Amino acid sequence: MTETLPQQARTELPAQFAPAEVEGELYQRWVERGYFTADAGSDKPPFTIVIPPPNVTGSLHIGHAFEHTLIDLIIRRKRMQGFETLWLPGMDHASIAVHALVEKQLAAEGTSRRELGREAFIERTWEWKAEYGGKILAQMRRLGESVDWTRERFTMDEKSNRAVLTIFKKLYDEGLIYRAERLVNWSPTLRSVLSDAEVDHEEVEGELVSMRYGDGDAAIVVATTRVETMLGDTAVAVHPDDERYKHLVGTLIELPLTGRKIPVVADAHVDPEFGTGAVKVTPAHDPNDFEIGKRHELPMPTIMDEQGRIAHTGTEFDGMDRFEARVAVREALRAQGRIVAEKRPYLHSVGHSSRSKEPIEPRLSLQWFVKVAPLAKAAGDAVREGKVAVNPPEMTKRYFDWVDNLHDWCISRQLWWGHRIPVWYGPNGEQICLGPDEQPPAGEGWRQDEDVLDTWFSSGLWPFSTLGWPEKTDDLAKFYPTSVLVTGYDILFFWVVRMMMFGIYAMDGVPPFHTIALHGMVRDQYGKKMSKTVGNVVDPLDWMDRFGTDALRFTMARGANPGTDVPISEEWVAGSRNFGTKLWNATRFAMMNGATVAVPVPARDSLTDADRWILDGLDALVSEVDGLLDDYQFAKSTEALYHFVWDEFCDWYLELAKVQLNDEHRAGATRAVLGHVLDVVLRLLHPVSPYLTETLWTALTGEESLVIAAWPTVSGASADPVAADRIAAVQQLVTEIRRFRSDQGIKPGQRVATRLSGLDAAGLTALTASVRALVKLDEPGAEFAATADFELNLPTGAVTIELDTSGTIDVAAERKRLTKDLAVNEKELAGCVAKLGNPAFTDKAPAAVVEKITERKAAAEAEIERITARLASLPEA
Repeated sequence: MTETLPQQARTELPAQFAPAEVEGELYQRWVERGYFTADAGSDKPPFTIVIPPPNVTGSLHIGHAFEHTLIDLIIRRKRMQGFETLWLPGMDHASIAVHALVEKQLAAEGTSRRELGREAFIERTWEWKAEYGGKILAQMRRLGESVDWTRERFTMDEKSNRAVLTIFKKLYDEGLIYRAERLVNWSPTLRSVLSDAEVDHEEVEGELVSMRYGDGDAAIVVATTRVETMLGDTAVAVHPDDERYKHLVGTLIELPLTGRKIPVVADAHVDPEFGTGAVKVTPAHDPNDFEIGKRHELPMPTIMDEQGRIAHTGTEFDGMDRFEARVAVREALRAQGRIVAEKRPYLHSVGHSSRSKEPIEPRLSLQWFVKVAPLAKAAGDAVREGKVAVNPPEMTKRYFDWVDNLHDWCISRQLWWGHRIPVWYGPNGEQICLGPDEQPPAGEGWRQDEDVLDTWFSSGLWPFSTLGWPEKTDDLAKFYPTSVLVTGYDILFFWVVRMMMFGIYAMDGVPPFHTIALHGMVRDQYGKKMSKTVGNVVDPLDWMDRFGTDALRFTMARGANPGTDVPISEEWVAGSRNFGTKLWNATRFAMMNGATVAVPVPARDSLTDADRWILDGLDALVSEVDGLLDDYQFAKSTEALYHFVWDEFCDWYLELAKVQLNDEHRAGATRAVLGHVLDVVLRLLHPVSPYLTETLWTALTGEESLVIAAWPTVSGASADPVAADRIAAVQQLVTEIRRFRSDQGIKPGQRVATRLSGLDAAGLTALTASVRALVKLDEPGAEFAATADFELNLPTGAVTIELDTSGTIDVAAERKRLTKDLAVNEKELAGCVAKLGNPAFTDKAPAAVVEKITERKAAAEAEIERITARLASLPEA
């Protein structure tokens, strides 16, 4: 961290905060001064977060902005609390997304990756990354993220590659990585396996076709939504207790169109109550059928090639696209009289590639897998034993539901951009796995496996590979395990569990983080998922341009309840901007009136009730915010800050302070209290709104930067409940006088001669001047004659308020206004009475509706009584 000279506190601020003029300059200053750079040699306790690596193809969307705001809030606070903080940035190589973009470029040039060849394609992809990749990193700077840019990583950099090779070799040698034929999610467009995370299930309108296999007494009717897959059927399954089919179990029936005969097998998986109670079995193209096929040792022919075309069936359909074949097979069956029933449209769920948007094809394929059972058990035990906490706790069950039922993980992808599987095959069937320091075998005939690893494989190593593993680095010793993982509940299974498994496995049983803090998804103001199709997607950069970065961050934090989705709208961002303006104006006023941190706050017993009340409230705020942030309750902590700043400090204490500033005996202490409260509030708000608070705090204090300032602590002073009661009484008194003035038709800024009786007995003598200032009340003069009065029972005693309203209101205009209001309420009352007197309404309407009308009737009656009394009290015009 560079040394800088202290600044001088300023006495004035510009009239307005201009985010666009200060954000870029402030961020660059923070980076250049090394505020975000972690020191592995520090004696401070470590606090580490590794960023969930965004795709190298990505731009900052609203989900990124939300998640990164929460992480930055945590890191900035911990930095201020004296921890050696490391927020490590980086990007994921995003195999499928990058392939799609680069192949699109190649197609525009009239070529393809297969024409280009592997080496040239990979070279071209690195060129693409250099030119276009990493756009999101600049946008992260714009958001104010206090990441350590000196440690930026990429999941395909040299260090990550070494980590991937090391753990693959270790898993392979210990029998935890193997190669086998299994059913996988297959993308014909990408010609690759997809992970479950890359498959979106959508309701589609398809068809359900029932068809007859066999004839006569040997006929069985089965149904399917994918007629073309019948070409790969190798059995029909029925329940072993189903009397309808017992005579057929063990026999062979004809499979239409193929010239083959297939067995009828008995399997408990079949539901005899569903459909006809018989199911076609296509082991190579359906997950359930695959399991039946294994149990009965059925043949498993793959009837589609990598592009989703029918192949190897020996029928006229070979070479057809799967969807073309669906129609052709159905019509061929119809020609043979084998179609029994058709339901169209038939709504059902179909998995689609999240990248290419096509329906995925379950397909039997030779792939590489991780044997997850021992790894998943360790990941589950780490949470069960309390080594890792899940926040919110109710998400723990979902974690166990997944980790306890995890299937072996398919890690191979038929792509070229990514970590190539380090397995070599020899000319005589040899197979060897190479580690990072091993050379490929010499001699002809050796070839490396063509596939690359699933992107989740390298990102599963992220918490420790980014710190230097497998080398024993200073960073690894200092900053592992990381402190907390902040991520969405939607990838709890796909990413979090993989990091847990690999971290515990690679780091001698030590989990990769202490806490998993899960947040929800950002949705629109109506709670709907954001979608380009619906047209409700928002661009966070646009909102930052229009409202400032702090307004966006404040809105995000204010909506972030653990594990629940976050609705957001432009109106709420504008409201957060208004909050910032309120704080700016309050600080500007305080500084113009001499607010200072250079003078310590005087002893409590020498302060006013208002001073003690706001200082006690400040202590309560510090304690509340600390407790909430420790529990990742971002929304509640931000709401507490909002309420204190707007409702208590700005709306009440500043107004009370204006009176005290005009008293030369009180002004000095008031300036010190103003300065202290603003100092603490700005520190508390800094993690949420870094730019605004940095600008205000450095101007107020003359200090170097809030980024490295100390986090506030409670003062330790005993709270003063008497002062709190008196201020509460003043607030009630002022509120009621304002309401009474309004009822009397007195304009808010108009001063009125008023006699206040009972303030001494209520303990409010010292606050009399404040009350009069807040509600524009003059002392009663010699000509004072009360025209309106009311009594208010306060917790501290009764107070009588008498006002001389003569000459303060336009009687004719007030009578006209009240008469109009009276007519409106009389009409409302008549309507309610008519409804409630009508049995046809009261007997048939829901009880809640009748109750609502009854409440409206009572409200109208009360208002009529009030207006009538007010009209009677008005003097003649």
